[in-house]
Amino acid sequence: MVKVGFYQFYPEFGQVERNLGRVLAALKDVEADLIVLPELAFTGYYVRDRAELESLADDPRQSATVEALTVLCRQRDLYLVTGYAERQGDRTYNSALLIGPEGLAHTYRKIHLFGTEQDCFDPGDVPLQVHEVRGMRVGMMVCFDWVFSEVARTLALKGADLICHPANLVLTYCQQAMITRCIENMVYAVTANRYGADRRPHGEIAFTGQSQIVAPKGDLIYRGPADRDDLAVVEVDIELARDKRIAARNDVLANRRPAFYGPITESAGM
Repeated sequence: MVKVGFYQFYPEFGQVERNLGRVLAALKDVEADLIVLPELAFTGYYVRDRAELESLADDPRQSATVEALTVLCRQRDLYLVTGYAERQGDRTYNSALLIGPEGLAHTYRKIHLFGTEQDCFDPGDVPLQVHEVRGMRVGMMVCFDWVFSEVARTLALKGADLICHPANLVLTYCQQAMITRCIENMVYAVTANRYGADRRPHGEIAFTGQSQIVAPKGDLIYRGPADRDDLAVVEVDIELARDKRIAARNDVLANRRPAFYGPITESAGM
Protein backbone atom coordinates (compact mmCIF):
# COMPACT_ATOMS: atom_id res chain seq x y z
CA MET A 1 0.00 0.00 0.00
CA VAL A 2 1.16 3.54 -0.73
CA LYS A 3 -0.19 6.87 0.49
CA VAL A 4 -1.17 9.39 -2.20
CA GLY A 5 -3.13 12.59 -2.07
CA PHE A 6 -3.55 16.23 -3.02
CA TYR A 7 -3.48 19.71 -1.59
CA GLN A 8 -6.24 21.95 -3.01
CA PHE A 9 -5.90 25.68 -2.38
CA TYR A 10 -6.44 29.15 -3.88
CA PRO A 11 -3.21 30.49 -5.44
CA GLU A 12 -3.04 34.28 -5.42
CA PHE A 13 -2.13 35.57 -8.84
CA GLY A 14 1.49 36.64 -9.12
CA GLN A 15 2.29 35.97 -5.46
CA VAL A 16 4.85 33.21 -5.93
CA GLU A 17 6.49 33.44 -2.50
CA ARG A 18 3.15 33.70 -0.67
CA ASN A 19 1.74 30.70 -2.53
CA LEU A 20 4.89 28.72 -1.81
CA GLY A 21 4.55 29.61 1.86
CA ARG A 22 0.98 28.27 1.93
CA VAL A 23 2.05 24.97 0.39
CA LEU A 24 4.98 24.54 2.76
CA ALA A 25 2.80 25.31 5.78
CA ALA A 26 0.03 22.96 4.65
CA LEU A 27 2.41 20.06 4.06
CA LYS A 28 4.82 20.56 6.97
CA ASP A 29 3.42 17.55 8.88
CA VAL A 30 1.97 15.51 6.02
CA GLU A 31 2.58 11.76 5.92
CA ALA A 32 2.41 10.55 2.35
CA ASP A 33 4.42 8.98 -0.45
CA LEU A 34 3.16 11.40 -3.10
CA ILE A 35 1.14 14.63 -3.07
CA VAL A 36 -0.26 16.40 -6.14
CA LEU A 37 -0.65 20.21 -6.28
CA PRO A 38 -2.76 22.23 -8.76
CA GLU A 39 -1.77 23.52 -12.19
CA LEU A 40 0.34 26.72 -12.11
CA ALA A 41 0.25 26.43 -8.33
CA PHE A 42 2.62 29.30 -7.56
CA THR A 43 2.00 31.93 -10.26
CA GLY A 44 -1.75 31.76 -10.68
CA TYR A 45 -3.42 31.07 -14.01
CA TYR A 46 -4.98 33.97 -15.91
CA VAL A 47 -2.02 35.83 -17.34
CA ARG A 48 -2.62 38.97 -19.40
CA ASP A 49 -0.16 38.17 -22.17
CA ARG A 50 3.07 36.40 -22.93
CA ALA A 51 5.20 39.19 -21.48
CA GLU A 52 3.45 38.91 -18.11
CA LEU A 53 3.82 35.13 -18.16
CA GLU A 54 7.54 35.41 -18.89
CA SER A 55 7.95 37.74 -15.91
CA LEU A 56 6.50 35.07 -13.60
CA ALA A 57 7.95 31.89 -15.09
CA ASP A 58 11.42 30.51 -14.40
CA ASP A 59 13.71 27.57 -15.08
CA PRO A 60 12.87 24.87 -12.49
CA ARG A 61 16.47 23.66 -12.59
CA GLN A 62 17.55 27.02 -11.13
CA SER A 63 14.51 27.87 -9.00
CA ALA A 64 14.27 28.90 -5.36
CA THR A 65 10.72 27.52 -5.38
CA VAL A 66 11.86 24.08 -6.51
CA GLU A 67 14.72 24.17 -4.00
CA ALA A 68 12.25 24.85 -1.16
CA LEU A 69 9.97 22.05 -2.36
CA THR A 70 12.94 19.68 -2.52
CA VAL A 71 13.78 20.48 1.10
CA LEU A 72 10.16 19.73 2.04
CA CYS A 73 10.32 16.40 0.18
CA ARG A 74 13.53 15.51 1.98
CA GLN A 75 12.15 16.46 5.39
CA ARG A 76 8.86 14.62 4.91
CA ASP A 77 10.32 11.80 2.76
CA LEU A 78 7.78 12.30 -0.01
CA TYR A 79 7.37 13.16 -3.68
CA LEU A 80 5.42 16.04 -5.16
CA VAL A 81 3.82 16.59 -8.54
CA THR A 82 3.07 20.25 -9.06
CA GLY A 83 1.93 22.54 -11.84
CA TYR A 84 4.59 25.08 -12.80
CA ALA A 85 5.19 27.97 -15.18
CA GLU A 86 8.42 26.86 -16.83
CA ARG A 87 10.67 29.16 -18.85
CA GLN A 88 13.39 27.76 -21.10
CA GLY A 89 15.12 30.42 -23.21
CA ASP A 90 12.47 32.10 -25.34
CA ARG A 91 9.90 29.37 -24.68
CA THR A 92 7.45 29.13 -21.79
CA TYR A 93 5.50 26.01 -20.88
CA ASN A 94 2.58 25.06 -18.68
CA SER A 95 4.38 22.22 -16.98
CA ALA A 96 4.12 19.59 -14.27
CA LEU A 97 7.18 18.79 -12.17
CA LEU A 98 7.98 15.56 -10.35
CA ILE A 99 10.08 16.49 -7.32
CA GLY A 100 11.50 14.16 -4.68
CA PRO A 101 14.04 14.13 -1.87
CA GLU A 102 16.84 14.26 -4.44
CA GLY A 103 15.33 17.20 -6.33
CA LEU A 104 13.69 17.62 -9.73
CA ALA A 105 13.14 14.19 -11.29
CA HIS A 106 11.09 15.00 -14.41
CA THR A 107 9.33 17.84 -16.21
CA TYR A 108 6.22 17.23 -18.32
CA ARG A 109 4.97 20.05 -20.56
CA LYS A 110 1.23 20.32 -21.18
CA ILE A 111 0.41 19.03 -24.64
CA HIS A 112 -3.13 20.39 -25.04
CA LEU A 113 -3.47 24.11 -24.28
CA PHE A 114 -6.86 25.49 -23.27
CA GLY A 115 -8.40 28.81 -24.33
CA THR A 116 -6.12 31.82 -23.96
CA GLU A 117 -3.23 29.59 -22.89
CA GLN A 118 -2.64 29.21 -26.62
CA ASP A 119 -1.73 32.91 -26.82
CA CYS A 120 0.85 32.74 -24.02
CA PHE A 121 2.32 29.26 -23.64
CA ASP A 122 4.27 27.09 -26.05
CA PRO A 123 2.72 23.65 -26.63
CA GLY A 124 4.39 20.76 -24.86
CA ASP A 125 7.24 18.97 -26.60
CA VAL A 126 8.09 16.21 -24.10
CA PRO A 127 6.81 12.67 -24.80
CA LEU A 128 4.51 11.15 -22.23
CA GLN A 129 6.55 9.15 -19.73
CA VAL A 130 6.13 6.99 -16.65
CA HIS A 131 8.44 7.11 -13.60
CA GLU A 132 8.74 4.77 -10.64
CA VAL A 133 7.97 6.30 -7.24
CA ARG A 134 7.95 4.04 -4.17
CA GLY A 135 7.23 0.99 -6.27
CA MET A 136 4.36 2.59 -8.21
CA ARG A 137 4.56 3.73 -11.82
CA VAL A 138 3.50 7.36 -12.09
CA GLY A 139 2.44 9.32 -15.18
CA MET A 140 1.61 13.02 -15.45
CA MET A 141 -0.89 15.08 -17.40
CA VAL A 142 -2.06 18.68 -16.93
CA CYS A 143 -5.65 19.96 -16.77
CA PHE A 144 -7.14 20.05 -20.32
CA ASP A 145 -5.22 16.91 -21.24
CA TRP A 146 -8.17 15.18 -19.56
CA VAL A 147 -10.40 15.66 -22.61
CA PHE A 148 -8.02 13.72 -24.86
CA SER A 149 -8.44 10.07 -23.94
CA GLU A 150 -5.25 9.30 -25.86
CA VAL A 151 -3.17 10.86 -23.08
CA ALA A 152 -4.40 8.61 -20.29
CA ARG A 153 -4.36 5.60 -22.61
CA THR A 154 -0.76 6.26 -23.64
CA LEU A 155 0.30 6.52 -20.00
CA ALA A 156 -1.53 3.27 -19.24
CA LEU A 157 0.17 1.53 -22.16
CA LYS A 158 3.50 2.72 -20.77
CA GLY A 159 2.63 1.01 -17.50
CA ALA A 160 1.21 3.80 -15.33
CA ASP A 161 -0.48 2.70 -12.13
CA LEU A 162 -1.31 6.26 -11.11
CA ILE A 163 -1.97 9.38 -13.18
CA CYS A 164 -1.12 12.66 -11.44
CA HIS A 165 -3.29 15.46 -12.80
CA PRO A 166 -2.53 19.04 -11.69
CA ALA A 167 -5.45 21.14 -12.87
CA ASN A 168 -7.22 24.51 -12.93
CA LEU A 169 -10.57 23.11 -14.03
CA VAL A 170 -13.31 25.49 -15.15
CA LEU A 171 -15.82 23.19 -16.88
CA THR A 172 -18.31 21.44 -14.63
CA TYR A 173 -17.90 17.91 -15.99
CA CYS A 174 -14.11 17.49 -15.92
CA GLN A 175 -14.05 15.55 -12.66
CA GLN A 176 -16.59 13.07 -14.02
CA ALA A 177 -14.52 12.58 -17.16
CA MET A 178 -11.52 11.54 -15.08
CA ILE A 179 -13.64 8.79 -13.56
CA THR A 180 -14.17 7.50 -17.09
CA ARG A 181 -10.43 7.67 -17.78
CA CYS A 182 -9.86 5.40 -14.78
CA ILE A 183 -12.46 2.92 -16.04
CA GLU A 184 -10.99 2.89 -19.55
CA ASN A 185 -7.47 2.26 -18.33
CA MET A 186 -7.90 0.61 -14.92
CA VAL A 187 -5.61 3.14 -13.24
CA TYR A 188 -5.70 5.41 -10.22
CA ALA A 189 -5.87 9.17 -10.79
CA VAL A 190 -5.28 12.08 -8.45
CA THR A 191 -6.71 15.35 -9.77
CA ALA A 192 -5.50 18.37 -7.78
CA ASN A 193 -7.67 21.33 -8.72
CA ARG A 194 -7.78 24.87 -7.35
CA TYR A 195 -10.81 26.88 -6.31
CA GLY A 196 -11.72 30.58 -6.28
CA ALA A 197 -11.14 32.93 -9.19
CA ASP A 198 -8.39 34.87 -10.90
CA ARG A 199 -9.84 38.40 -11.13
CA ARG A 200 -7.68 40.40 -13.49
CA PRO A 201 -8.02 43.73 -15.36
CA HIS A 202 -8.64 41.77 -18.58
CA GLY A 203 -11.34 39.52 -17.12
CA GLU A 204 -12.12 36.80 -14.61
CA ILE A 205 -11.90 33.01 -14.56
CA ALA A 206 -13.49 30.91 -11.81
CA PHE A 207 -12.37 27.40 -10.85
CA THR A 208 -14.37 24.45 -9.59
CA GLY A 209 -12.33 22.86 -6.77
CA GLN A 210 -13.56 19.33 -6.02
CA SER A 211 -10.14 17.72 -6.29
CA GLN A 212 -10.45 13.97 -6.24
CA ILE A 213 -8.84 10.55 -5.98
CA VAL A 214 -10.26 7.83 -8.23
CA ALA A 215 -9.53 4.09 -8.28
CA PRO A 216 -9.47 1.59 -11.14
CA LYS A 217 -13.00 0.78 -12.36
CA GLY A 218 -13.93 4.40 -11.58
CA ASP A 219 -14.54 4.11 -7.86
CA LEU A 220 -14.47 7.62 -6.36
CA ILE A 221 -12.34 7.26 -3.25
CA TYR A 222 -12.53 10.90 -2.21
CA ARG A 223 -13.73 14.22 -3.62
CA GLY A 224 -12.97 17.53 -1.95
CA PRO A 225 -15.12 20.65 -1.51
CA ALA A 226 -15.70 23.25 -4.21
CA ASP A 227 -14.73 26.33 -2.26
CA ARG A 228 -12.05 25.81 0.37
CA ASP A 229 -8.61 24.40 1.09
CA ASP A 230 -8.38 20.65 1.40
CA LEU A 231 -5.52 18.26 2.10
CA ALA A 232 -6.43 14.63 1.50
CA VAL A 233 -4.28 11.50 1.73
CA VAL A 234 -5.48 7.93 1.18
CA GLU A 235 -3.87 4.50 1.03
CA VAL A 236 -4.11 2.76 -2.33
CA ASP A 237 -3.32 -0.77 -3.46
CA ILE A 238 -1.27 -0.43 -6.63
CA GLU A 239 -1.84 -4.10 -7.51
CA LEU A 240 -5.44 -3.21 -8.37
CA ALA A 241 -4.12 -1.03 -11.19
CA ARG A 242 -2.06 -3.90 -12.58
CA ASP A 243 -5.04 -6.15 -13.08
CA LYS A 244 -6.54 -4.83 -16.31
CA ARG A 245 -9.49 -7.22 -16.38
CA ILE A 246 -12.80 -5.40 -16.49
CA ALA A 247 -14.63 -8.72 -16.74
CA ALA A 248 -13.53 -12.33 -16.45
CA ARG A 249 -12.55 -12.60 -20.12
CA ASN A 250 -11.91 -8.96 -20.95
CA ASP A 251 -8.76 -6.93 -20.43
CA VAL A 252 -8.89 -3.22 -21.30
CA LEU A 253 -5.38 -3.28 -22.76
CA ALA A 254 -4.91 -6.83 -24.03
CA ASN A 255 -8.23 -6.78 -25.91
CA ARG A 256 -7.35 -3.66 -27.90
CA ARG A 257 -7.38 -3.94 -31.73
CA PRO A 258 -5.06 -1.14 -32.88
CA ALA A 259 -5.37 -2.10 -36.55
CA PHE A 260 -8.80 -0.46 -36.48
CA TYR A 261 -7.69 2.73 -34.71
CA GLY A 262 -5.77 4.38 -37.54
CA PRO A 263 -7.64 7.72 -37.52
CA ILE A 264 -6.57 8.30 -33.91
CA THR A 265 -2.97 8.72 -34.95
CA GLU A 266 -3.69 10.70 -38.13
CA SER A 267 -3.03 14.36 -37.44
CA ALA A 268 -3.91 17.60 -39.20
CA GLY A 269 -0.66 19.01 -37.84
CA MET A 270 1.71 18.23 -35.00
